Amino acid sequence: MVLKGLEPSLIVSDFLAKCGGYAVVDGGFATELERHGQDLNDPLWSAKCLISSPHLVRRVHLDYLDAGANVILTASYQATIQGFEAKGLSREEAEILIKRSVEIACEARQIYHDRCTKDSWDFLDNGNIARRPVLVAASVGSYGAYLADGSEYSGNYGDSVTLETLKDFHRRRVQILAESGADLIAFETIPNKLEAQAYAELLKEEGIDIPAWFSFTSKDGINVVSGDSIQECASIADSCKQVVAVGINCTPPRFIHGLILSIRKVTDKPVIIYPNSGETYDAVNKKWVKSTGVADEDFVSYVGKWREAGASLFGGCCRTTPNTIRAIAKNLFDKSSLTLSKDDV
Repeated sequence: MVLKGLEPSLIVSDFLAKCGGYAVVDGGFATELERHGQDLNDPLWSAKCLISSPHLVRRVHLDYLDAGANVILTASYQATIQGFEAKGLSREEAEILIKRSVEIACEARQIYHDRCTKDSWDFLDNGNIARRPVLVAASVGSYGAYLADGSEYSGNYGDSVTLETLKDFHRRRVQILAESGADLIAFETIPNKLEAQAYAELLKEEGIDIPAWFSFTSKDGINVVSGDSIQECASIADSCKQVVAVGINCTPPRFIHGLILSIRKVTDKPVIIYPNSGETYDAVNKKWVKSTGVADEDFVSYVGKWREAGASLFGGCCRTTPNTIRAIAKNLFDKSSLTLSKDDV
């Protein structure tokens, strides 16, 4: 999908209009890689598969596209130069793998569109091809994700980690992803105000010319996980020109409604929400505790309430599946009514 030539604020509104007013984001990535037999107990987590199983990365993207996703997130959440170098790769190899995460997602989108055109949508109507719009979002995980010690779920990085530390850590990866062919950059699971500020300054300093979204994580429905105010964090995103959507990810569904209302108080930008299943992550044992998980049908029952509260983009995070996304897409809209110009493909 071609996004050039529009102001960042217009890009997402144009995209949402083509989607029918609302858009569907994909679901848990690592969850699906594990279902396909991958052992992700590794500091690289899902980014490990960029090295060992790129075909499965493409397969998971396709599964979510088949389920109805309008936005697919790349396997770069935990793909950092520092992390790859710790595994013995060179800096050049690390940079190639980060860029490759976007290329694989773009390949999946092309395969999906080619298959749809061949199998069922091979017709023209007044110059338009009936085709669901799909964006590739380059995922950027937090500094805590790189540490692989659970601090992305606490936001407690210690006094030695400053604003400059975070900017220096993220800078090169953001540069690579901005030039990789992705449609936007998704800064995900942001646990504190400091990292949000680092991202906002980095986007300005580097003159990043593709849009971005900021999504935060919460464990109480009031603040982000560090204890910083969600409204203060969302205000940082609102003040950044390149940020075109603000929201919440990897947070239990029961907290989402209140967080949407809080975010809407400080920004008019579209709100994106993609919660986890409601299960709890045990950072010590590196596993999810299943007892409080929300089943797909229950997860989807929240969507109408979130939409009424003001959210525009809906998906899932950890422990959600293509079945979750399929149910969300069915709940939101009739995909058969969507069209895209040939020039936008």
